[in-house]
Amino acid sequence: MSNLPEAETQGTPPAAKPAAPAKPAPRDPSKTAPAVASKVKGDETLLTSRRRVVWSCVIGYLGANFLMFLRYFFPRALFEPKTVFKIGYPSDFSLGVDTKFQKDHRIWVVKTASRLFVIYARCVHLGCTPDWKSSENKFKCPCHGSGYDSEGINFEGPAPRPMDRCRVSIDPTGEIVVDTNKLFQWPKGGTDEFEQADAYIKL
Repeated sequence: MSNLPEAETQGTPPAAKPAAPAKPAPRDPSKTAPAVASKVKGDETLLTSRRRVVWSCVIGYLGANFLMFLRYFFPRALFEPKTVFKIGYPSDFSLGVDTKFQKDHRIWVVKTASRLFVIYARCVHLGCTPDWKSSENKFKCPCHGSGYDSEGINFEGPAPRPMDRCRVSIDPTGEIVVDTNKLFQWPKGGTDEFEQADAYIKL
């Protein structure tokens, strides 16, 4: 038995119990469902975009390799200008040097009082294309300084001989036909081929 007086024992209040923690309010499913659905949709869109990028890269790589594979079936041909072609009628040219065919056919048409002939626009030194200097009435090679007169005859620089002339003829319609496959030459100390029949057209 306790030694404390009964009144003192009965007057002591019992110890207070700790309060229970408050329970969280339940979530409303109607509010959380749209957020979850939006996140899922965003993830799916991102995955779809990544797949498209990956497939685009794969298709591009395969397409490039397929084109490279096809390239082997086509020859690498260089299309050179025609070596036989028409340049018009003798009356289309005035006296002197005409350079309008230099770019496409690498020739100059020269017309004198008695004949018309075609010079192949190639320096006989090392193969450069000379320039026509109308103010100086001469052809001048820009590579090594060879000079030719209006008829292609060399007179200065390292060129050893005159420039070559092309075969020319008149077709049944009266037009001039040039053949750059056949060139007439005048080698130094050799035979002058410029007087052969096909080397000029007599006017």
